[in-house]
Amino acid sequence: MDDPIPISSLQHYAFCPRQCAYIHIERIWQDNYLTAKGNQLHDRVHGNESEKRGNLKTERSVQVSSERYGLVGQLDMLEIQSEPFQLTPVEYKRGKPKISDCDRIQLCAQVLCLEEMRNVSIYRAALWYWQVRKREWIEIDESIRNLTIDTINAVHKLIESNSLPKAIYTA
Repeated sequence: MDDPIPISSLQHYAFCPRQCAYIHIERIWQDNYLTAKGNQLHDRVHGNESEKRGNLKTERSVQVSSERYGLVGQLDMLEIQSEPFQLTPVEYKRGKPKISDCDRIQLCAQVLCLEEMRNVSIYRAALWYWQVRKREWIEIDESIRNLTIDTINAVHKLIESNSLPKAIYTA
């Protein structure tokens, strides 16, 4: 894989391939109220420093990458439990849990990067939604891994094509 793609592009693609192309090929993006609010909330998450409570350490704004999958990105938060050793990425989202897998794909890609970088296995991660103020635990099983790898390959192919997919009109 030539140039690494941002992990966020996977979430964009899973939501809408055309949106992904507008953002990552055409470089057309304009914040609206909702995205600006999401950026503001992420700034709060990323602004805090690491902390330690008992055997749990939290790191914020953790840079990750994968040569194998051609990915780069940043974790909102990584929880590191010392006994027993366990890494748990936590992705913060402005809204509420979605029916689609777009957020879970983004989170799984973060897991794939961490596993490669730190030579560990991760079987569970979390999405934290501001609107409902609670975590959604995600099992990182074979199904979500395969879906994520398929999405990674599709985004690489889309960006290499340098073309805008046709619009798909739905309700």
